[in-house]
Amino acid sequence: MSKLHDLIIVFKENAELKRRLLVTLLILTIFRFVTHIPVPGVNLEAIKQVFGSNQLLSLLDIFSGGTLANFSILALGLNPYINASIIMQLLTMVIPKLEALQKEGEQGSEQLNQYTRMLAVPLSLLQAGAMYMLLNSSQLITITTPLQMLTLLLTMSAGSLFLMWLGENLTEYGLGNGISMLIFAGIVGRIPVATLQTQATLSTTNPWNVILILVMSVILIYSIVMIDEAKRQVVVQYSRRVRGGGSGVAHSYLPIKLNNAGVIPIIFAIALVLAPSMLAQLLGKLPNTTISTAATNFSNAFSPTSFWYNAVYFVLVVVFTYFYTAVVFDSDKVSDQLKKNGGYVPGIRPGTHTASYLRQIVSRTTLPGAVFLGLIAILPSIVSQMTGVQTLTIGGTSLLIVVSVVLETYRKIQTYSVSRSYDNFIK
Repeated sequence: MSKLHDLIIVFKENAELKRRLLVTLLILTIFRFVTHIPVPGVNLEAIKQVFGSNQLLSLLDIFSGGTLANFSILALGLNPYINASIIMQLLTMVIPKLEALQKEGEQGSEQLNQYTRMLAVPLSLLQAGAMYMLLNSSQLITITTPLQMLTLLLTMSAGSLFLMWLGENLTEYGLGNGISMLIFAGIVGRIPVATLQTQATLSTTNPWNVILILVMSVILIYSIVMIDEAKRQVVVQYSRRVRGGGSGVAHSYLPIKLNNAGVIPIIFAIALVLAPSMLAQLLGKLPNTTISTAATNFSNAFSPTSFWYNAVYFVLVVVFTYFYTAVVFDSDKVSDQLKKNGGYVPGIRPGTHTASYLRQIVSRTTLPGAVFLGLIAILPSIVSQMTGVQTLTIGGTSLLIVVSVVLETYRKIQTYSVSRSYDNFIK
């Protein structure tokens, strides 16, 4: 309660935080409003029944904030933008010109972001086409002319790009990461539906399983908070002059978090792990018996509760944690900044030796963080197999994102508060 009271005081005294909070609320309100604008030419009632009976599609619906079940103009969600971001990050590792742009600072990052936006356009059209083929094969589409089909594809693509624009503005003018915040808003908006589904299942479940679920939920939340707050403090010393012509040493710490990537690896992993299942369901509707049978068998074997699904999900979370950590924590850049400011790690030579030392620490601290994040991601699936409550496969991953986004936003608010206090002190 004391932290909540402190936050209220911070918002009252900080005009910038007030503005960012209002912008965040405005964008989230627009997002929730647009999710209820349906795409023309689809059978909404039939789509809702299909999504309610298919666990994979229900999982997709949760991460889209209900836009798929409603089949709104935002039905594609942020998937095209997320996939474009993954592709661009991979290309920067193999194309020297893109790698050079990444090292040019803010201007280079803006150029890479522009390339990502451009790549998201054809990806959104491709995914819209795949979605159309999937729904059309299930006889859920009521359009009959090519012009109507083109209208549907362009509407879905434009909706995804509009959502991308909302996310970028939320990142720049609001509180926290725009992508994470929009997914967070979508999950929170679907909590009542998921709760009703879970309650209906719990009414026929063994009471001891209900207790187990509650205990595991508390442990899960506690573990997410602990792993998110854990960090390794690296001692940094700065040489400084003192009165009388002498010199002294100032001590500081460089915090290296156990999980520098936050919730982004989960979002990336979900975007990729669901792609094979969606493709298999699409191929399963083809008239070719051999292809459709193989696709159906794969879809059944790679369901969200299967071993292989969770194994691939776990590996992707670990890989993306390492990948994104390398993006957000550049050891060479940190080493150069320390050297320019006269800082050094005791016992380590400045420059490349310091960068190598920091890279080694990040590699070691990221391993337990990545493994733990992967285990938390698949733990709800394991519990659901033990208790028979299938909605936990959705709720657990959603809980992971919700808690991580809340903690990230809280830290952002603290950062703005400290910055404001520092500015007032300087004045």
